Amino acid sequence: MLAIVCPGQGSQTPGFLTPWLELDGMTETLGTWSAATGVDLTAHGTVSDEATIKDTAVAQPLIVAAGLLAAQALDLPSLPATWTAAGHSVGEITAAALTGVLTAETALEFVRIRATGMAEAAAAEPTGMAAVLGGDPDEVLASLESHSLVPANANGAGQTVAAGSAEALAALAADPPAKARVITLKVAGAFHTPYMASAVPALQAYAEGLTAQDPAVPLLSNRDGLPVRSGRQFVDQLVDQVTRPVRWDLCMESLRQAGVTGILEVLPGGTLTGLAKRALKGTATLAVKSPEDLDAARAFIAEHSTAAGG
Repeated sequence: MLAIVCPGQGSQTPGFLTPWLELDGMTETLGTWSAATGVDLTAHGTVSDEATIKDTAVAQPLIVAAGLLAAQALDLPSLPATWTAAGHSVGEITAAALTGVLTAETALEFVRIRATGMAEAAAAEPTGMAAVLGGDPDEVLASLESHSLVPANANGAGQTVAAGSAEALAALAADPPAKARVITLKVAGAFHTPYMASAVPALQAYAEGLTAQDPAVPLLSNRDGLPVRSGRQFVDQLVDQVTRPVRWDLCMESLRQAGVTGILEVLPGGTLTGLAKRALKGTATLAVKSPEDLDAARAFIAEHSTAAGG
């Protein structure tokens, strides 16, 4: 069985869309999507520097558009309905579009409002996120609590992402839990925490007026790792997700229990397949990073779709 997963913020790198614009129609598509997001996706995906694409208002639309661009190149909508989808954080919006819950244009408008609100919330005071790698899980959580930090992402594979004030994150880095490393992430705020509360009202207002379809394939939620019951439910959870922790560990456990044999990560791939290699040993993985990966991705999809009987 095949799973298609969509990465979140921090997976972007300068110039990563440059080779994709050599594919037929991609420049025009990205131009249309730039209008939907109010962000020059072409410039930010090709020539903008690391500091620019770290900006939440830029990063989130860029990541969602990148995933949709790779999906278009792979013609994912034509796949047999024998796969499961999941996205990490903002990647859930990509997954919503891939599974038909939202149109691409609606997903991009949704992420524009989300990104703008979260960028404004992040600018209100110095906050951020840091990955805590290794250590005893209970000791890690106790350490975060002692520093007034929130476990914003439970990523599995021995990785917890702490979020909170810049001062508290610096204190954690200076005094990490036993046998753990602390790595600052390339994000501009304490996402998935109450620091983001001011971003919710505008997103909620937009969500109430949009049309959502039920997912065409099983779609896992960051809330609990379980398949969502309806498209409307998923949109409501996308709004709540702004201030709630991401339980990617539970998503991976659901993939394991479903008997997934192959995990394909869309552009900009690498982060989620890296977690899967450590947490789901024996499960095949493939990360789409450049157009050179497309042939391998098509073969991977065929192999694991066939393994599921479709």
